[in-house]
Amino acid sequence: MSTSENFIAHLVELRKRVLNSTIALLLVFICLFPWAADLYTLLAQPLLSKLPKGGQMIATDVTTPFMVPLKVALMAAFLISLPYILYQIWRFVAPGLYAHEKRWVFPLVSASFLLFLGGMAFAYFVVFPVVFGFITSSAPVGVAVMTDIDKYLSFVLSMFVAFGVTFQVPIAVVVLVKMKLVTTAKLREVRPYVIVGAFIIGAIFTPPDVVSQFMLAMPLWLLYEAGIVVAGWTGDSRAV
Repeated sequence: MSTSENFIAHLVELRKRVLNSTIALLLVFICLFPWAADLYTLLAQPLLSKLPKGGQMIATDVTTPFMVPLKVALMAAFLISLPYILYQIWRFVAPGLYAHEKRWVFPLVSASFLLFLGGMAFAYFVVFPVVFGFITSSAPVGVAVMTDIDKYLSFVLSMFVAFGVTFQVPIAVVVLVKMKLVTTAKLREVRPYVIVGAFIIGAIFTPPDVVSQFMLAMPLWLLYEAGIVVAGWTGDSRAV
């Protein structure tokens, strides 16, 4: 097969994988669309449960009550269809990988996806109740807490991304060790700098309160330690 024929074959294969992924995403989204408002209510529950009696969320734009739940449904559809999308990506790239690369790429991608979901779950079930409880209880007397639903969605998405990325730390540590760019002994040596960096990251990517900063920094540090342990198990001969 000539170079041009090989290139066209790759484009055809890429088109097939993108089309399959898009169809899967649209099908899931169509199934979720009737429950878009319910999905938003579920997403907003950590804040709604902490609002004072009579408190509520508001919509300040004309289209917000329709568009925001639509965005939540699309986000949920993407998460549900993501394993299939990752499978399509795998089917596209796998033929170009060596056997030893295939042995590591699939487990790492799968673990990365599960860790990202774990980060989102940690934010939703652990961080949000604490943060929203702290924020609503700190409101001055006479101030009604009524958050705009679009701004709430933006805040939640940013927190999901922050915690989802934070939970990728073990994957990053394992990859660096497997690529022989660093040893676990060196990673232990720089531990104090990592701890300081974790609290700096927590201060940057969370609301300006000590509670949420601490709740991002601590998992970041603990996941770093977990990555060192896993990297040692996977065969770093210079682990100590």
